[in-house]
Amino acid sequence: MGQRGTSRGAVTVERMDGAAAVRAQEAFRLIYAEAFAEPPALETEDDVAAAFVRFPALAGRPGFRAALARTEEGEPVGLAYGHPLPPDAVWWDELTHAVPDDLRREDGHRTFGLRELAVRGPWRGQGIARRLHETLREGLRAERMLLNVHPENTAATAAYRSWGYRAVGEARPGGTGAVPHRVMLLDLR
Repeated sequence: MGQRGTSRGAVTVERMDGAAAVRAQEAFRLIYAEAFAEPPALETEDDVAAAFVRFPALAGRPGFRAALARTEEGEPVGLAYGHPLPPDAVWWDELTHAVPDDLRREDGHRTFGLRELAVRGPWRGQGIARRLHETLREGLRAERMLLNVHPENTAATAAYRSWGYRAVGEARPGGTGAVPHRVMLLDLR
């Protein structure tokens, strides 16, 4: 592994389609494993393995796009990825309280679901997360972006709010035993 973010050298952010993201899967996995091993996520090696067994199928969804941040030396430091929500998206079904039908209506283009956004610890606080988000957002034809954030992740919640997201409810991603996550929406119009 290269230098661990001790300098503020140049970091590039590249937008990728699904095929390119699958080719760079090991970089995504490294960032994901390190960032989500920390509280509050506390993901295990098994959790990471399961996520990346599913990654190629996720990357194959229509409209999937990703952003990958790397140092000048090529070390992966941050990721973001997601896809438009299909008409039968379960995202809204995971909410703990019902929302108006107009809010939950999906047509395959209306909402871009931001599945993951993460920056490895040594590179946080340098604006990389914002750059990843903006790179992912550039050229989107969606009306809005949607994400879930762990309620204990106060730094991420504050960042999302500063970028214009608003809370629209709570969800239990993955089922009833899951910790409720804050569901946040960004209007792109």
